[in-house]
Amino acid sequence: MKIATVIGARPQFIKAWPLSRAMRAAGCAEHIIHTGQHYDYQMSEVFFQELDIPRPDTNLEVGSGPHGRQTGLMLERIEQEFVAQKPDWVLVYGDTNSTLAAALAAAKLHLPIAHVEAGLRSFNRRMPEEVNRVLTDHVSALLFCPTPTSVENLRREGITEGVRLVGDVMLDALCTARELGRTRSRVLATLGLAPKSYLVATVHRAENTDDPVRLRTLLTTFAQLDLPIVLPLHPRTRGILERTMPDLLAEARNRLRLIDPVGYLDMVTLTADATTVLTDSGGLQKEAFWLGVPCITLREETEWVETVSAGANFLAGTDPARIQSAYARCCGLALPAANNEQSAAQQIARLLQH
Repeated sequence: MKIATVIGARPQFIKAWPLSRAMRAAGCAEHIIHTGQHYDYQMSEVFFQELDIPRPDTNLEVGSGPHGRQTGLMLERIEQEFVAQKPDWVLVYGDTNSTLAAALAAAKLHLPIAHVEAGLRSFNRRMPEEVNRVLTDHVSALLFCPTPTSVENLRREGITEGVRLVGDVMLDALCTARELGRTRSRVLATLGLAPKSYLVATVHRAENTDDPVRLRTLLTTFAQLDLPIVLPLHPRTRGILERTMPDLLAEARNRLRLIDPVGYLDMVTLTADATTVLTDSGGLQKEAFWLGVPCITLREETEWVETVSAGANFLAGTDPARIQSAYARCCGLALPAANNEQSAAQQIARLLQH
């Protein structure tokens, strides 16, 4: 069984960690194609080094750019790889431009597609990620769903063939990373932080970073909360601040703990020991939930509706009053951590062989 795995962004490297190991243990031959969507050390190379992810066989080095240009370059170069490799399956993860480009290239070459993290919906078509995940689901032959809600979302769209409820490979990765981080991570000592004495925030989505009013409002609101906030700055967010709002960046450096992006073990450790997480990231919402840490989502909707229903995640958008209100609800909130009773990665590896 020959599988072409296409990855290109930070969340995909993490998801590929347990699944690549499971597939190789099951005897699958995997050819990893890195699109280069995330390309600097802190957003790419560090994950391969610290997690011992199998090295990409090919790096397409597409880099950043407008959505159309980036996706088009990926589509052209991925197609060439598929023609040369002739895989039995094309495996894609999540909802990035790398995901969509690989799915389109495979569909046009009549190669079967397996989509990990299928069926997620925010129901906001203005999000590029929503468009990517919907289109990818509709051309996939195997759809690996993490939750019953994602299975139901597909059923409502008329997709029932090839749908498999397997759980979440991110939970596989998180549980391993949490244990490794207990002995390997030094991030709290480096930052001079004690457990449960700080908050963690991330901001990277275009709806928040490309709007100067929203970005300024968020950083100003962060500075008004009563605990220090650790904010790993996504390269995209840092670049926007440096180019267009240097005054806000200077003010944020005085009032927030701005740091460079960190590796997965450090980020899991930071999240686990925080009192609350504030984020517009989908993955971090899940990780906070599994680690038993309350989360404030800086968006109007989420694809991880289960976390909201469980009372662990609060949708606040960028409104200061809603963020403050959500933070008040998070303070002292006791949440259970998740148990990983069955490996999603091993289930997926078995299903790909049949």
